[in-house]
Amino acid sequence: MILVRHGRTTANTAGVLAGRTAGVRLDDTGAAQAARTAERLAAVPLAAVVTSPLERCRQTARAILRAQDGTPATATERGITECDYGAWQGRSLRELAKEPLWKTVQTQPSAAAFPDGESMAAMQARSVAAVRRLDALYEAEHGAGAVWVAVSHGDIIKSVLADALGMHLDLFQRLQVDPASVSIVRYTATRPYVLATNTHAGDLSWLKPPAKPARRRKKADDAAVGGGAGPGAPA
Repeated sequence: MILVRHGRTTANTAGVLAGRTAGVRLDDTGAAQAARTAERLAAVPLAAVVTSPLERCRQTARAILRAQDGTPATATERGITECDYGAWQGRSLRELAKEPLWKTVQTQPSAAAFPDGESMAAMQARSVAAVRRLDALYEAEHGAGAVWVAVSHGDIIKSVLADALGMHLDLFQRLQVDPASVSIVRYTATRPYVLATNTHAGDLSWLKPPAKPARRRKKADDAAVGGGAGPGAPA
């Protein structure tokens, strides 16, 4: 699974917590960021591109799809939509930093619940459930080598990465997820493997599924003691 955050938006540059506000779009820089990420992903034949329903993610997903040679399946998934920030939505971050809840969001997000919105624990639970369900679906349809993209939001991606890393939600603010960045998780029956976080450049062709799936080895999902030989190593 490749996690892509949407490109930079007008709300990002204005310092406003957009949340689920309608009509928040990529600015010129964000559109260029999305195009660069799409170019990186062009080397990988994608089984599917799944997006949050919000416009900034759909714009980013469209850029990814335009760069693909094939025709990946497409879907909109509410489970990976932005956190419901409730009464915080649309307010400036500078103003929100003065709220007592801000400290809880920073230091103990598992206890944070936004007024008239959702808790951060609920946000993580529904986003992790969504990506794990979709990953199992695309593996069943396309095989264990299938690669798919989820285009989502910063806090959503951070919460999914925290789960994959086995981190408590209270530590997820240690993770950084920039606009249009690429993070990669491989789910297995043994454990998730976090292959990359918050990358902005670099060849992704090593993710391309082999023409013929290699014969599955016993314990293939075990971690390589010593670190292994890396992508492209013989099966």
